Amino acid sequence: MNEKSSFTIHDLPKPERPRERLRNFGPEALSAQELLTLVIGRGIPGKSVINIAQELLSRFGNIKAISEATIEELSQIKGIGFAKAAQIKACFELGKRQDLEPELKDFDIKNPQSVVKAIQSSIKDKAKEHFKLILLNTRNKIIGISTVSIGTLNSNLVHPREVFKDAISHSAASVVFAHNHPSGDPEPSEDDLTITKRLIEAGKILGIEVTDHIIITKNGFFSFKEKGLI
Repeated sequence: MNEKSSFTIHDLPKPERPRERLRNFGPEALSAQELLTLVIGRGIPGKSVINIAQELLSRFGNIKAISEATIEELSQIKGIGFAKAAQIKACFELGKRQDLEPELKDFDIKNPQSVVKAIQSSIKDKAKEHFKLILLNTRNKIIGISTVSIGTLNSNLVHPREVFKDAISHSAASVVFAHNHPSGDPEPSEDDLTITKRLIEAGKILGIEVTDHIIITKNGFFSFKEKGLI
């Protein structure tokens, strides 16, 4: 394939190019391929940036797998050298660090209402379930908030290994789980109950106390601790 036969950004009508679409509609409107195209920036002779982004998705399968790939693995894609692989890794790391920053610095978690106040605005209007991990120090102050999964909760999405990874790396003394119910019904599902029990047991093994699990909706919340489920 030569440079002329490789479909490029400039072959698209200007309003359909990723940069213009982001400006006009916001980043949420862009596909994963379009976002990767913007991160990578440009292609190489015979291979456009669009082709490189598509090959990334084809090779690794999804965005999560790309985020977990090493510099060496990313560099195996023709058109992604060390510099572009570093750009990709840096973007994912920035997103991770932003999500770990507490929304309210040194915020005290004294009761379920405190948790709701800290994170309700960030998840109550989400169309999908967002499972949050709130990291606490020995004085019950928030030291970090991370998103463990997005989507209907099940044991595949919420695995103890992934849930407690950030808690261990940040030396959290205890954790609170929180997720939203887009339906507006705060009552826990069978999966919610099963997953919570599993995570509590995992926390005991690791020496990290699970102090509560809170389901948040637009108009209320459900606290596992208040209901005697923890």
